Amino acid sequence: MVIKVFLASSSGSTAIKKKQQDVLGFLEALKIEYAQLDIASNEENRMWMRENVPGDMKPSNGIPLPPQIFNEENYCGDYETFFNAKEENSVYEFLGLTPPPGFKEAKQCGLWQTVEDGAEERRDDDTSREAIPMEEQNGNAHTEEEKTSGEEAVEEETKEGEEQEEPSEEESVNSLSVLQRSSQNLIHPPFAS
Repeated sequence: MVIKVFLASSSGSTAIKKKQQDVLGFLEALKIEYAQLDIASNEENRMWMRENVPGDMKPSNGIPLPPQIFNEENYCGDYETFFNAKEENSVYEFLGLTPPPGFKEAKQCGLWQTVEDGAEERRDDDTSREAIPMEEQNGNAHTEEEKTSGEEAVEEETKEGEEQEEPSEEESVNSLSVLQRSSQNLIHPPFAS
């Protein structure tokens, strides 16, 4: 299923541009496949959008403004309903899509369940079940070996930092006077004879 986002590429309204960018950016962040359909440069897109937005969702003047979101032929909503779904963490439901495993929305709507070994599996009517270990869902599928080498690197950095000595007060004063002379020469260069 492809999500269709109807937008206006040449809108004069900054509010509409921001709303369009918000929708597209959020879909990209979730890696949801979508198609942009421009109503400003394509009359067919404009007519299709206007005809397929339900009457109760149209504004009082009867002309819906972009962005308007569809899942194939099914109307999902406008920016306001998208924003509300985003705030309620129900974007996948709003779009008519199945949430990915481990996604909070999937657990809320009961599509995924945790099984005895800590993995999650999708609840389907068919007999095939996909199991994903909990570590992989959370991005923590590291072996002990990887963790140990990472911890050793941190310890080495800490030791290196401890070995470095603080400069003495005399060295600090000398460095400061060299910097001051350099900056004075930049401001007032010495005369060449």
